Amino acid sequence: MGQIPVPKPYIREFEKLGYGMFIHWGLYSQLAQGEWVMKLRKIPKEEYSLLQNTFTAEHFDGREIARLAKRAGMKYIVLTARHHDGFSLYDTRGLSDYDSMHSPAARDLMADFAAGCRAEGIVPFFYHTTLDWYVDSYREDFEAYLRYLQQSVEILCTEYGKIGGMWFDGNWDKPDADWQEDALYGMIRRNQPEAIIVNNSGLHKLGVYGHPEIDSVTFEQGRPHPMDRRGKPKYVAAEMCQTMGAYWGYSGADFAFKSTKELIEHLCACRKVGANYLLNIGLTGTGRVAKLQEAMLETIGDWLRVFGQAIYTTAPCGIAGSGSDFGLAGEDGKLYFFVHQLAVSGDWNVTVPSGGVGPRTFTGVRRTIRSIRWMDNGEELSFVHDPAKDLFSFQATGYPYGEDYVVRVAEAVTED
Repeated sequence: MGQIPVPKPYIREFEKLGYGMFIHWGLYSQLAQGEWVMKLRKIPKEEYSLLQNTFTAEHFDGREIARLAKRAGMKYIVLTARHHDGFSLYDTRGLSDYDSMHSPAARDLMADFAAGCRAEGIVPFFYHTTLDWYVDSYREDFEAYLRYLQQSVEILCTEYGKIGGMWFDGNWDKPDADWQEDALYGMIRRNQPEAIIVNNSGLHKLGVYGHPEIDSVTFEQGRPHPMDRRGKPKYVAAEMCQTMGAYWGYSGADFAFKSTKELIEHLCACRKVGANYLLNIGLTGTGRVAKLQEAMLETIGDWLRVFGQAIYTTAPCGIAGSGSDFGLAGEDGKLYFFVHQLAVSGDWNVTVPSGGVGPRTFTGVRRTIRSIRWMDNGEELSFVHDPAKDLFSFQATGYPYGEDYVVRVAEAVTED
């Protein structure tokens, strides 16, 4: 079946980031009806483009957003430099006057974003659409459009220092077109040789491999499956991107938000298969983070302050449990066991049944275990290990009353 290729160092570093923030923000945010409002509400571009005249970005602060990402335990941020409506949050330097420099904001918002990220130790990534609802050449002269697209991306690759990567989206709109990806990605490699290149395969093609220069496949709104890299010419990472609610762009009438429990479970499910989790927020029309999204991110950050060691520098190692339980191997030589559906200990009059306590059994544990404890309180756990039968089991005690981490992680010290 072939060997698994060795990942390039910059791809391995991307996998270690583990958890990132996706931000959708643009003119559409002022309408508070999602990022596809121009297309789906059939707003003529002459009417829609008037939103540029009210785009103040008065509350947008790249460093404040980076601080929030840091509190949330996120290591990188992907911001929409240009979305499908064609409006750019950066100085297009004469390519177009449909950008933030020609709005009341009158500033390069991507420069503010990149500087804010670096000040807080967050890695900045730039999202850029490949389709365009605004520029006529996209429909009428595709060759000319591709030159415009490449010149636009080149600005992002040359004017903002070292970036973590470029995140593209839109080739699925013209699946039979020649997108001249060799030229686009070649330009990126010349200017940003260690930038992760992503080109979203689309909602209905989860994890599909694309051009050879792509560094990570995408799983949009769907949990990733294990990557089969055997015999591939290049090691390619994986990333799941997901909305908190129903929409990528801000919506004032979106009540379909996921719970923090679901989001923590999604994060763990991604890391189970070695994939990153890119969780989206949509800023308001003026560039604020909505209070609900901020609170949810901070709550996940609280979880990561307890269990983050098991998330960032770990990798799949063939350890499987029953149900959703699984194990990962850490760079520190330890093993980490993720336990779901664990009960709360307490009087039956006040505790709602939420799962079981007792033995949790795993297969694929090939190291000798010296000790195992809960990461949250350090409680030592009893265990048995029978390598001949490929069985490892430890006694999973319940949560103390007043606690429930959704997914609890036990840390095992090994001899080898």
